[in-house]
Amino acid sequence: MLMTSETYLDFCFMRGQSGGFSIEIDEILKEIFGKKRLNWFLEEKTIEGAEMVIAEVKGMSNWTSEEETILFLEENAGDKFWEYLQGYKMFIYPVKRGCNSCGTH
Repeated sequence: MLMTSETYLDFCFMRGQSGGFSIEIDEILKEIFGKKRLNWFLEEKTIEGAEMVIAEVKGMSNWTSEEETILFLEENAGDKFWEYLQGYKMFIYPVKRGCNSCGTH
């Protein structure tokens, strides 16, 4: 049986101001996560001649740890993802058998 995990990923992307950044980030995320059960919300801001997009990615995945998620990104994310990425935060919560508080009931 394939285990699933609650997955929460936050990415911060930045580049020089040229317009349409959230559209480009959306396409990048579709390429990376298109076959995963993940959804995302993008928030775009312009700060002193630079564009910033915060991507909140949530859903279910087959990763059991942050390390597995990073390995997936290293294998599947293209150059633009890494060029624009300025920071990230991730939480992977594997679903345990029984109740989530103790995993035994």
